[in-house]
Amino acid sequence: MRQLLPEYLPEVNPVELYTADLRTCIGDRPWVVVNMITSIDGATAVDGRSGALGGPADKAVFRALREVPDVILVGAETVRTEGYGPVRLGDEARQRRRDLGRSEVPLLAIVSGSLTLDPDAPMFSEAEGATLVLTSENADPVRRRRLESVAEVHTVGETRVSMTMALSLLGRLGIACVLCEGGPTLNAQLLAQDLVDEWCQTTSPMLVGGESSRSAVGPEADFGDDASGGGPPGLRLDRLLEDNGMLLARYLRHL
Repeated sequence: MRQLLPEYLPEVNPVELYTADLRTCIGDRPWVVVNMITSIDGATAVDGRSGALGGPADKAVFRALREVPDVILVGAETVRTEGYGPVRLGDEARQRRRDLGRSEVPLLAIVSGSLTLDPDAPMFSEAEGATLVLTSENADPVRRRRLESVAEVHTVGETRVSMTMALSLLGRLGIACVLCEGGPTLNAQLLAQDLVDEWCQTTSPMLVGGESSRSAVGPEADFGDDASGGGPPGLRLDRLLEDNGMLLARYLRHL
């Protein structure tokens, strides 16, 4: 894997790069990283799953990014589609986190308005720490009671989950960095509330076609007028890596 920007380096170690990046809380909430992969033509999945788009370089960055956060945030639909289990890290990654005075693995936080989650799933029964479930007051009370026996269930919104409230809650729990792994609906909720600080985008050298969704799908946000004359805020390209035609970009909020 080589680095193209900000300066050319013929070989880089993604763990060294991504774990050395500076990330700090934004006010009372954690820093939010989104990590997504798409094909050249913008597809986020092949036959409903994102794994087929990836390769060794993408998997290496995926693993490196998972060393970074205190919490991995994911939507319930992505949990079901991708077959999420408990967060696992290798021995060396665990040691690096211990050396920094952190827990060996990040916590998993699932966003679910309906609470349509299996309480017997490994992400609950085999988790090394508490699995968090973020829901709303409208959630089914029976499903909630079932999940409360295996997870920490938090209410962050009345009729639907508020990501602003969710991140404020995580901040109060001492969480400094959150890694969001999708899906598109959750990404759109974060974008709509201007809560994305870092977007890590892998572009796979594939042409998929079909009807796969974008990386963020939901109601358009009202960004109002900004200094550039209105419209959604742009991010700045901080780094660009390449490996066998796969591009791995890191974008940052303008602070």
